[in-house]
Amino acid sequence: MTSTHLNSLYTEIIFEHDKRPQHAGLREPFDSEVHHVNPTCGDEITLRLHLTGSDETATIQDVSYDAQGCAMSRASASILADLLREQSVHHANEIADSFELSMASRGKDPGDEELIGDGVALLGASKFPGRVKCVLMAWKAYRAALVEAQAAIDRRGA
Repeated sequence: MTSTHLNSLYTEIIFEHDKRPQHAGLREPFDSEVHHVNPTCGDEITLRLHLTGSDETATIQDVSYDAQGCAMSRASASILADLLREQSVHHANEIADSFELSMASRGKDPGDEELIGDGVALLGASKFPGRVKCVLMAWKAYRAALVEAQAAIDRRGA
């Protein structure tokens, strides 16, 4: 994909993830569950995270979610789950960091497609501050779920 994804708010990849969401539906087992709402537009997500291992060996075994709202927020949740499942927490955080940095660029950072995969399709929203919140809601939910999951694992190990 070229930098043309920065010139379009909706792309075929977004429509595809919206119509055929990856890893949707809340599954067990899970280590944490968070619920986020975007009050400005009504988008909502409930996201569950299941980790294996701990500390440097921690791996995201599963990301499951129930997302309601606009196509951008639902596609973002699908892309996030597809990118982060079965990744080490360290690598997943590299992906999230890169994606969030590109989203903050207001269309100036084309993103690292090798790292953020289909996430580049969402970067057109970076030019529209009202849409950035829709796209980032799933990613903020992931960050919150990760903190809770790591705390739960630490409590179990203690």
